Amino acid sequence: MANEVDTPAPAPAQEGEYRKHLPDLTSPRFTTMQKQDAHEYAAAFIQSGVPPWLHGLYLHWRKLFQEPFKGVTNDGTVRPGLFTLQDEGMPIETIVTTTNALLTLLSPAQRAATQYHIDSPEWRTWSNPEFLLSNKGIRLDELTPPTRDAVLAVLAASLSPEGYAKAIGAMRINGFLGELVGAPRVCNEYSYNFVVFGSPSTTAPWGFSFYGHHLCLNIFFYKTQAVISPWFTGAEPNVIDVGPYAGTRILQAEERLGLELMQALPAAQRDTAQIYAQLRDPAMPRGRWNHDDQRHLCGAYRDNRVVPYEGVQVSAMAPAQQATVEAILEAYLVYLPARARGVRMAQLRAWFGETYFCWIGGYGDEDPFYYRIQSPVVIVEFDHHSGVFLTNSEPAKFHIHTLLRTPNGGDYGMALRPLIAGSEEQLFLWEG
Repeated sequence: MANEVDTPAPAPAQEGEYRKHLPDLTSPRFTTMQKQDAHEYAAAFIQSGVPPWLHGLYLHWRKLFQEPFKGVTNDGTVRPGLFTLQDEGMPIETIVTTTNALLTLLSPAQRAATQYHIDSPEWRTWSNPEFLLSNKGIRLDELTPPTRDAVLAVLAASLSPEGYAKAIGAMRINGFLGELVGAPRVCNEYSYNFVVFGSPSTTAPWGFSFYGHHLCLNIFFYKTQAVISPWFTGAEPNVIDVGPYAGTRILQAEERLGLELMQALPAAQRDTAQIYAQLRDPAMPRGRWNHDDQRHLCGAYRDNRVVPYEGVQVSAMAPAQQATVEAILEAYLVYLPARARGVRMAQLRAWFGETYFCWIGGYGDEDPFYYRIQSPVVIVEFDHHSGVFLTNSEPAKFHIHTLLRTPNGGDYGMALRPLIAGSEEQLFLWEG
């Protein structure tokens, strides 16, 4: 079965720190949510404008969506010539066969809702809150088990085994959250949408998006090359401590390695890396923190964000610290199969002369924190958040957001598309 993954035997269940912050399920927020399915929940949110901070963000997202796609940059100018067409060893025949097998299981209405043009701007309408703000494609919790498993088989064929296990872990934790708050119709293991862009092909560009609460993957294919970007992975809480999936935990490597790097830097470099001492620092300019994204900058709908370089240059670090940077980036590239990951890692390493590491918050063993690694060809972000479903008003290590972007037009394979058009005398248009 596509949804079966090999996981280590769970450790004895221990109540997590997060249990001190379980919400009051008799409050109106949760008693209302418990009566709604995902569509009713989203409609009520859009109509009511509650909570106002999130509704305001949603309206801002819709405004950002009207901008033509440009790509994340460090200074507002897209740098050309950073990406090339190349053989990355992706098992494209298997991926295409598996995706076509899924499509044959869909009804005509499902298929019409699932397949978009390769250049559709709907690529950009993914989002990570539990609200179903863009309902396109098919939703796994509304499918028959065989069709749902066929979607997961596409994920398994496209990702590395460990990347697939990470995605399944995020989905299971989302289901666990739904149980904790008594709203499994809104948050469950299968509350995710799947949509195809283009037609599955071994020779022409196409891709798919898989998105929902705390797991959003955008994957572009061209022959044996893949771009998995942008993606978002999070967890609240970050561990399952009871039930059949007890012991499931994600994002621990990204957390541990980031802290190891910061603690290992010499004092002068650590001071340079730490751009703010507090997670919500009074020195932050207006807009540097917001209620939803908190410290991270490149989340949903931020396709054109200008993110200046900050912090310490990786090429100035000692070899041991540079090796830790590589280990962090390897963890963020885990969704890519091994050969494609190696090709991508070599590209990231080649840009260490223009790669920066920055940090927000403390760096003691128990401190929550934010960090970012940024170069012309990658941005990764890690952020400990305050509670959304849980009640912690300050950031805590049991609520984590991570993401990866490919700057300078690399997201959604956009930087490759003119090269494909040139090599095949085709024209691909993108209108935002």
